[in-house]
Amino acid sequence: MDALESYLSAHQAELPENDSRLLREVAYERLKDALRHASLQPGEPLSENRISKALGISRTPVREALQMLSQEGLVEIIPGRAVFVASRSFREVLDVLYMRLLLEPELVRMVAETISAEQLDIMWDCLDRMDTAVDQEDRSAWSKADTVWHETLSDACPNRLLGEMVLQMRNRIHRYSNVDNQLKIEQLRLGTAEHRHIVEQIARRDAENAALAMRQHLESLRSNLFSQLIYA
Repeated sequence: MDALESYLSAHQAELPENDSRLLREVAYERLKDALRHASLQPGEPLSENRISKALGISRTPVREALQMLSQEGLVEIIPGRAVFVASRSFREVLDVLYMRLLLEPELVRMVAETISAEQLDIMWDCLDRMDTAVDQEDRSAWSKADTVWHETLSDACPNRLLGEMVLQMRNRIHRYSNVDNQLKIEQLRLGTAEHRHIVEQIARRDAENAALAMRQHLESLRSNLFSQLIYA
């Protein structure tokens, strides 16, 4: 059993009955989660058959889910041959970071004016989970809380297209060598503090300082990623 199968087997979820669209969505979410958190290497082959067995569903929704992940740049599909974990490209990292720096400060500026109390509560809870994960040196738990934090932030954006684009850009960054699992604990502690500062500005409805805090966070992330990619 390889790393992907082991992860999928260890993180089972209830499957919908007789609904191909929902099965595709379940396969998509489960595989995306595995690509973020399992120990998969760029260029590692993925088997539709083995994935479908690990998920307990047919190959058709798995194939459709892999197509969706390919559109997000998380996997590479060679028609008629194979599917692979997407290979990392230093040029692409630069391009994605540039796009995030363009998009996310504006997203945060908009969110500061429209976010609900419930969404803020979720983001505060994520920060508590991230603090606990850092104290326990649990990178996987930190990464999962960080993912929910960013998904909530994007969901709070009144411009749905912008929210979706930001999540796609973040997913492209987080497929490189399982980024969160490569960062030092102190870097995760700093990242948590930066996230908290962003939420504090959003909670104050201070759109400009929230946008500035996000820009500073992304510049810090860029520095950490460059170190990882250069010295890995």
